[in-house]
Amino acid sequence: MGSKPKKIQSALKVQQGIEQPSSVNPQLKKELTGRKTPVFSIDEYLEGIIKGNRTILSKAITLIESALPEHQAIAQQIIARCLPYAGNSIRIGITGVPGVGKSTFIEALGKNLCNAGNKLAVLAIDPSSQRSKGSILGDKTRMEALSTDANAFIRPSPSAGSLGGVARKTRETIILCEAAGFNIIFVETVGVGQSETAVHAMVDFFLLLMLGNAGDELQGIKRGIMEMADAIAINKADGDNKKMASLAMTQYKNALHLFPPTESGWIPEVATCSAYTHEGVENIWEIIEKYQLFTKANDYFYQKRQQQAKQIMFEMIDERLKEKFYHNKAILNLIPKLQQAILNNEISPYIAAQKLIDSYTEK
Repeated sequence: MGSKPKKIQSALKVQQGIEQPSSVNPQLKKELTGRKTPVFSIDEYLEGIIKGNRTILSKAITLIESALPEHQAIAQQIIARCLPYAGNSIRIGITGVPGVGKSTFIEALGKNLCNAGNKLAVLAIDPSSQRSKGSILGDKTRMEALSTDANAFIRPSPSAGSLGGVARKTRETIILCEAAGFNIIFVETVGVGQSETAVHAMVDFFLLLMLGNAGDELQGIKRGIMEMADAIAINKADGDNKKMASLAMTQYKNALHLFPPTESGWIPEVATCSAYTHEGVENIWEIIEKYQLFTKANDYFYQKRQQQAKQIMFEMIDERLKEKFYHNKAILNLIPKLQQAILNNEISPYIAAQKLIDSYTEK
């Protein structure tokens, strides 16, 4: 009972080897953990972006996406310096119901554009990705050929955050991409929802991708999104789906006639295409080019850009005020007390809100 356990003999003898190096580059680790400020100066960022340096462009976009105040301050300086070099692109919003084949379509059209010598940036808006409602990083996997094209740059949006925050960061990323020489910008949304309104407010042309079963789709899609579309493309128009896609095209054309005239004077077009066989994809780009010529001729293209710039200013005011309000120490202390008072039926939510506003505005 009290005897010591016997030492187990083994034929396996472990030799003391050489200590293995860390899997993380120590210099990189030092930069990531020790640096609170970016590696490059504002001038170096600007020069790198203008020269089309992808690494510096990506680092600058990371600063835009950062929530750290010091990073935001530097990001805003970079954006301001890039503004004179921005604006020389066509910005295209692309949306569609889940399963419509957005990534396949973007890759098919994108490859055509890159092969023709254009420089394409693909940006994704997905504020819901933290709940796995959309695959942000999957875009690079699905668009394998496009992601390796020297003339293409694919950048997913931040994996979390409010729609307003993600939209603001996407707008700022557009400026950097244009300064880097990208003359075509695709802004892709995950599905049909609120994000479409945000995308419409930052692009020149809004493309809605749909499927061939038009009857069900017309019932399910919101009228507001249909009204925003400058063109509707019925995708997957190949094989047995061709007839259905053709019927859907007629139905969508009839539906669009019921809507009021557009501000631009442009009559939205409907076409069929197959991203899989590439049939009709070139025609979609011809529609986009036609729209660009039409709206530039009547000045709507430039008026819309100016309107968007003013809208951004007011959105930034809203965002900054909200941010300052919720970071105010007095407000942070008062909110829990008022919340409890509401739960105890001691105060109405409206009076509680007024008390918070009064507390914030008191000098």
